[in-house]
Amino acid sequence: MRVKICGITKPEQGQAIAQMGATALGFICVQASPRYISALEIQAIASGLPAAVDRVGVFANATVVEICRTVELSGLSAVQLHGAETPEFCQQLRQILPGVEILKALRVRTDEFLAAAAAYEAYVDTLLLDAYHPQLLGGTGKTLNWETLQQFRPSCPWLLAGGLTPDNVLDALSCLQPSGIDLSSGVERSPGDKDLEKVARLFQQLQTKSHA
Repeated sequence: MRVKICGITKPEQGQAIAQMGATALGFICVQASPRYISALEIQAIASGLPAAVDRVGVFANATVVEICRTVELSGLSAVQLHGAETPEFCQQLRQILPGVEILKALRVRTDEFLAAAAAYEAYVDTLLLDAYHPQLLGGTGKTLNWETLQQFRPSCPWLLAGGLTPDNVLDALSCLQPSGIDLSSGVERSPGDKDLEKVARLFQQLQTKSHA
C-alpha cells in the first residue's frame, strides 16, 4: 500500500520519513499555504531521496506553464491537482507530462462528489479523496465519513486523505480498501514541521495490520 506524507518542508525530515517507509512525499506548491516551499527547495530535498520514493508536487488552480516549470526545476515525479481543475485540464497535463503521474484530489462534501470522480478516471493516474473545508484546500485535520465511501470503486488507484492520524488509520483501513493513504496534519507538530515520533507510530500501526 502506498503511504504518502504530505507537506514536507525540511530536508532532514524528508529523508527520515523516506527511510521509515514512506513511498511518496508531498510538497506544497501553493503559495498561500503555510506548508509552501519553492521549486528549488523541493529540488534540494528531492535530490537526497531514494529513487523509489515518489516526489509529488501539490498544486491548486495553477496554469499548465506554472506546473511544467515547477516539475522541471524540482524533479517532481508526480503532480497532484487540488483545486477546481477539470477533467480536460488533467488530460492536457497528462499529454504534456507523459512520464509524470497525475493525481486529482477531490474534496468530498456530499455523495454527488463521488459521482463526479468518475469524470476524472480516464484522465488521471490516481484519485485522492480529501475532506471538504470551505477555506482550506487540504491539511485540515477533518476526517471523511468512511462509511459513505464503502461503495467507492473507481477504475483507477485511489488514496484516502482527510484527518488521518496514527490513532485512527487502522479504523479507516478496516472500513475501506484504498490503494494508499495520505497524511499531513495528523503527523505534524505545526504546519510543515513533521513529528517523527508520530510518523514512526504510523508505520508501527501499519505493520501491525500487515501481520494481522
